[in-house]
This record gives sequence, structure tokens and C-alpha cells, in this order.
Amino acid sequence: MPNRLDGKVALISGAARGIGAATAHMMAASGASVLVGDLLADRAKETVREIEKAGGKAIFVELDVTRERDWHVAVETATKQFGKLDVLVNNAGLFLGRDFEEVSLEEWNKLVAVNLTGVWLGTKLCTAALKASGANAKHGSAIVNLASVAGLVGSQLDPLYSMTKGGVTLFTKSTALAYGRKGYKIRVNSIHPGVIETDMGNQTFVARATQTGTNDTESARSIALKSHPIGRLGHADDIASGICFLASDDAGFMTGSALVVDGGLTAQ
Repeated sequence: MPNRLDGKVALISGAARGIGAATAHMMAASGASVLVGDLLADRAKETVREIEKAGGKAIFVELDVTRERDWHVAVETATKQFGKLDVLVNNAGLFLGRDFEEVSLEEWNKLVAVNLTGVWLGTKLCTAALKASGANAKHGSAIVNLASVAGLVGSQLDPLYSMTKGGVTLFTKSTALAYGRKGYKIRVNSIHPGVIETDMGNQTFVARATQTGTNDTESARSIALKSHPIGRLGHADDIASGICFLASDDAGFMTGSALVVDGGLTAQ
């Protein structure tokens, strides 16, 4: 079976719901021990219970991606509970959906703190553990960063979101090169979803309806649907499958790559 993660230990940020939760479920079903990192404790613990009920291994770790202490605790928990850390999924992210002229400095700082600082901190503070486990694995350890199609092409609705995800895209490539130069066996790749049927996906419909002055979210959803040549919007499992692939040994020759999972949106 492809994309197996037997024996691997994975830490996923923002894993209480949406793409993060779907990834946690899929990784656990594929044989990994999963740390469900999030600030939404109740929802994250429910995700853990669901994984355990299905026969998987998972634990909850409180994780504010903007706080160094939380990352240190998460890595320590991984190594104490499971003996190592093989995979980091930097999934936590924010979407404002606001015209950049209307966004306050405070809102901008919050967006950057999660979408950029959080990815940097997670990568920095997990490197030692990932390096250690990667040294003993044929295809090394892996980092998967959640970017977006908005990190490849411009976003009419939220240029600031696009700015942060563009940063994640190039940070992914740069860290892949840096690890290679240092001789660390850590692969780093990004994944770029189109519009996905999650809470954040629904935010994009509200943003479009608000910014066009219609307040018609169903019309906004229809417009988004028409922009995906495949004929549907994405589901969280569509992205989770791509993340599991990048984390697995099947992607052993991939680093610094951008995997686009967007139903053809950016092919136009």
C-alpha cells in the first residue's frame, strides 16, 4: 500500500479540525503515531478519541504556534512518548479575507505571527529531533508546509494572505536547500490547496460576498466552484492524501517541491 507511515511519529499543528484533523486521521490509519497540536483543546481531544477508537495512536498537545515554549513541549512530548519525531506538518494558518487597505496593523501582526512566524518556529525548533530521526532513515525525515494556491498566484480577495503563503512557498524551498547544504536528511515540501470545503474555505465565500457587496455567499460559492475545472471543490481528505504522500518514503526523492492540489484552478 502506498504512502504508508508505519513506525513514524508525526506532529501536526492546527490539527483539531479541517485539513489538520483529516491529516491526523489519515496518518494514524497509515501507521503513524500522531501528536494533535492545537489551541482548541476540546476539539483536538475529540479528534484524538476518534483516532484511538479507530485503532490508531494519537495524543493531544497544546500548541500555540507563535510560542516557543509550546513547540519545545510538543517536541519533548514526541520524544518522551514515542521516542522520536519523523514528520512535522506546519498546518496552522489564518485567513482574514479583508481588503488590505482596511486591515489594521494589529490584524496584520496576528496574521504574520501564525502564517509565517509559526512556520519558522516549528521548523527551527523541530529541526534537531527531525535531524536525529532522519539520520537513521533511508529517505530521512520530512516537513510538509501548508501553503496555498494563493502562494503561487495572486489573490484578489486577500493580498495579505497571499503575501504570507508566498513566504511559506519560498521558505520551503530555502530550508530544503539549507538542510541539503548542511547534510541533514530532512526533506521539506509544500502543498498548495485550492478552495477546500472546510471552515476556512467557507470564510473565502463570505469574504467574496462581502467585498463584492452582494452578501450572497451561495453565489460566491458558485463562482469558486466554476473556477475549478475538475467540477467540484476540494475536501479535506484530498489535501490529507497529498500531505501523507509527501511525508512518506514514496516521496523520498522530493524536497523543495510544491505539490499543487487545486482541481485545476491554477492551470488556467
